[in-house]
Amino acid sequence: MRRGWKMALSGGLRCCRRVLSWVPVLVIVLVVLWSYYAYVFELCLVTVLSPAEKVIYLIFYHAIFVFFTWTYWKSIFTLPQQPNQKFHLSYTDKERYENEERPEVQKQMLVDMAKKLPVYTRTGSGAVRFCDRCNLIKPDRCHHCSVCAMCVLKMDHHCPWVNNCIGFSNYKFFLQFLAYSVLYCLYIATTVFSYFIKYWRGELPSVRSKFHVLFLLFVACMFFVSLVILFGYHCWLVSRNKTTLEAFCTPVFTSGPEKNGFNLGFIKNIQQVFGDKKKFWLIPIGSSPGDGHSFPMRSMNESQNPLLANEEPWEDNEDDNQDYPEGSSSLAVETET
Repeated sequence: MRRGWKMALSGGLRCCRRVLSWVPVLVIVLVVLWSYYAYVFELCLVTVLSPAEKVIYLIFYHAIFVFFTWTYWKSIFTLPQQPNQKFHLSYTDKERYENEERPEVQKQMLVDMAKKLPVYTRTGSGAVRFCDRCNLIKPDRCHHCSVCAMCVLKMDHHCPWVNNCIGFSNYKFFLQFLAYSVLYCLYIATTVFSYFIKYWRGELPSVRSKFHVLFLLFVACMFFVSLVILFGYHCWLVSRNKTTLEAFCTPVFTSGPEKNGFNLGFIKNIQQVFGDKKKFWLIPIGSSPGDGHSFPMRSMNESQNPLLANEEPWEDNEDDNQDYPEGSSSLAVETET
């Protein structure tokens, strides 16, 4: 009886947690819906008097709004990609691993299993990276997300503002969402500013639209500052071919720690996220190369890794021994374990 109550309570808490996880998304959606109403109706249709100015403002606004909402939708509803079956322990290997009590023998068992897989990263102690919750050998750049309760390929972070784990399957969409968000806020702020001044000086009648226009500028500027910082940080990560996790914790390879182990050079780093066809870079459709299970590395020679052929050396002036402070970006919560 008591066990039944505990299970019911645990299930209820999980249900509440899932519902509450959508609160940040709901907040963003409500702010966006209000901004649409305030800009289209209160500014363009009520405040702006010139018909030509109305049309121009509305055309450009809706063009940006479509891509902004499209990329946000893709960031939310593109499911994180998990490792395929070959990285999971077979039933026999799982039984052998769990029944073995000696840690050193377990470690050697994982080493033997990993020899059959394209796995080149290790834990800080040099052991094969293994997830005991998913019962799999982690592919390179894969991590377990405690919120999503699964291993995510090329995990960057878990973002509460999209209620999703950002990784190989949707990192491109997340970057595009940040870029179009910055553009959305900047466009609103620049087009609203002149009418903000007119209302402030009393050149326009104090009607209901005044509140919406004044508050619209304030909200747009506030979000612009925070978003441009976050977007700039992720642009830096892309230019170095790093994830948020790898920026704070240097990846360890079979040869030892190497913070630039995946750095292929500026252009190829961008192509690792957006693909080699520039016509798809601004459109939220999947174009990232590979399958998310293995990635080209600088340590491989060109015969092993043709993606590095003819690549110009990439200079990194940062101190290789630099320590990164603990923490996460202001709009992203890291939950990797």
